[in-house]
Parts: sequence; structure tokens; C-alpha cells
Amino acid sequence: MASAAESVSSPQSASDLPVIGLVGAGHFVSHVYLLLLPPLFDLIRGDYGLSYQQIALAVTSFNIVSAALQTPAGFLVDRLGAGRLLIGGLLLGPAALTIAALVPSYWALVGCYAVAGLANTVFHPADYAILSHAVAGKRMGKAFSIHTFLGLLGTAAAPMTMWYTASLWGWRGSLVLAAALGLIVALVLMVQRHRLAVIPTRERTAHGEAAGGRGMRLLLTPAILRNLMFFMLLSLATGGISSFSIVALGALWGTSYAVASSALTAFLFLSALGVLVGGVIADRTRHHTRVAAMGFAASAAVILVVGTVDLGSIALIFLMAVGGLLNGAIQPSRDMIVRAVTPAGSFGKVFGFVTTGFNIGGVISPLLYAWLMDHGEPRGVFLVSVGITLLALLTVSTAKSRPSAVPAE
Repeated sequence: MASAAESVSSPQSASDLPVIGLVGAGHFVSHVYLLLLPPLFDLIRGDYGLSYQQIALAVTSFNIVSAALQTPAGFLVDRLGAGRLLIGGLLLGPAALTIAALVPSYWALVGCYAVAGLANTVFHPADYAILSHAVAGKRMGKAFSIHTFLGLLGTAAAPMTMWYTASLWGWRGSLVLAAALGLIVALVLMVQRHRLAVIPTRERTAHGEAAGGRGMRLLLTPAILRNLMFFMLLSLATGGISSFSIVALGALWGTSYAVASSALTAFLFLSALGVLVGGVIADRTRHHTRVAAMGFAASAAVILVVGTVDLGSIALIFLMAVGGLLNGAIQPSRDMIVRAVTPAGSFGKVFGFVTTGFNIGGVISPLLYAWLMDHGEPRGVFLVSVGITLLALLTVSTAKSRPSAVPAE
């Protein structure tokens, strides 16, 4: 059976790179926004007099809203058009961050970050719908790889950028600058919105109601539910490292903020580069579940060493970089696993649904790791991350290497 992505790809391959660049720019911003607050935790705590769990509530509110509404956003993407919803998300997010920065209230921060979570719901379903329409099928793996790379690059850029700008203008000024970045990208996409057009799918025909029902049945098939679980465990496993490794390393080994930040930055940047390596691997193998399982096992071993051995600065940064490389290399195979079980015309809803796993993990992750820190268990940040990684490995290992085909809508 021909792949779903190939069946919906546009023949206009000359427009591939501009579309990938535009969508990738939005993905970059969305990942910057995912990691805005953790580098500012201590500054915000000091300003408002909060515990780690209280400040983590803002991140949790973001993920609760995203988890609840991302699948409906995926259906809207398939029905109303991906481009307009993507631009809308890029306008709403900066507005929420600006209000959070200007209103001196902890609850305003929590509420605005929940609104930012609403803005976040459109990115994955809209991005994958646009790419699946505009990019030629034979280049789809590369497009997914670049898209993920740019998102992870945003994640990698966030910690040091937010820390540096906060050191100059405070945490409020740092949020305003992040909002300005999103607004600039939104304006660029508005000017180039003709490149983001997606041909209406069959769900927008007279049979729209029935198609919607088939869409819900599709999301509840074992192959799609397994991918949802995979994404959730991946989010839980990496959430502690990306959000709490800096404070955990400081509490556990007395690691300086500069060294811990550098180690996290190395982890995140190498995750982005690892995606490009993983894209090459994904194009050369059909056994994507095996690639993901081996990557998880090696990544768990690295994080276990970081959490149990007092390493010097150079060794710490090096091992975190290796862990990031392994983490990134998994991700193109992850996307190819989802792509293989997605029928034509359903990219918005399927990717919207399975990437909700990120948000479900994001709801649990901040509170779980913050609880460990508040109870004086910084080593637990790393050990829990390792344990969840092994669960993810088990989930991937029990999946079929070649997923069963799902019925087309």
C-alpha cells in the first residue's frame, strides 16, 4: 500500500524549502515557548515567594489546556485550513506572554500560560498537515526531520537565551522579548500565507459528519493509541531533564548554574543535531521501532550515570551532549511510525491526537519533578527519568516493526 504521505503530496516540489522554512519557523517559536519558564523559575519564585510546585502550576496549566484541546484543534485543521490556525496560534501566544509579563500577579501568570497552551494546540496538527500537502512524498522524511530539528533548536536556544535576557532586563523583560519573536514570525507567515494553503480534505465534503465519526474510530485504533502512549512517556522522560536538571545538579553535586546550564544546552542542541542523524537512519531502515528502542536504552544509561556519579564539568557536559544526541536520533523514527499508520486526509487529527501525549506528560512532569525537588530528592529527577525511559523502551519494543494498515477514511 502506498504511504499516506505520498498520496497527498503536492507535485510542486519547487516550493518545498520555503514551506518547510515557514512551518519550521513556527515550530521553532512553539518550542521556545515550551521552555520559557524553567530558566526563570528561581527569579519568579523570588519575586512572588513561591514553592517549586506552585511555580510549576503555570507549566501544568499550559499542558492541561494543550492536552484537552489539541485533538479538537487537529479536527479544525483538517476542516478549516492549517495556515490560518497556525498564524492564529502565533498571534495568541505572544499576546498571552505579554500580559503575563505586564500584570504583576501570580495567578495572571498561571492564566496567561494556560492561554499560551491554547495557542500551542495548533502547531503540530497544522505543521504536519501543511508539510504532508506541500512536500513531495520522496522528501517527506527529510521534511519531518528538518521540522523536528528546528523545533528542538528552539528548545535548545530557550534556556541560555532566557537566562541571559533576564539577567539584563529581568524575567518580565525576557517574556516580552519572547513574545516579540512570536509576533515577528506570525507577520512573516501572514505575508507568505499563500504557501500555507492546504487543499480541503474529504471531511469538508457533504459527507463531513460521517468522516468525522470515522476519524474518531481511527484515533482509537491500537496503532494510534500506542503512539499516544509513546509520546506521553517520551515527554515524561525528558521533562525532568529539560526543566529541572539545572536545579537538580546544583542541589545534588553543587554544580554551578553556568556549568549546569551549559550541560542542559549541550543536551538540547545535540538533541537537535541528533534529529538530522536520525533522519538519515530513518530513511535507510524500515525498522523504526528498533531504532527507537536502542536509542531509549542508550539514553537511559547516560542519564543514570549523570544522576549517580559526581562528574567534573567537562565530563558532565560531554555526557549530557551524548544523551541529547541519542534523544534526538530517536525522533524521526518516531514520526515515521506515526506516518505509517495515518490515512490520507487525516494528518491534522492524528498528529494532533498522538502529540497530545506530550501535553499529558507535560501536565504530570512539572508537578512530579517539582515534588521531588521540594522534598530534597534531586537524584530522583534523574532516576525517575531513567525509569520512565525504560517504560517507553518497553512500549516501543512490543510494537510491530511494520504497523498494520489502518482503514482509509
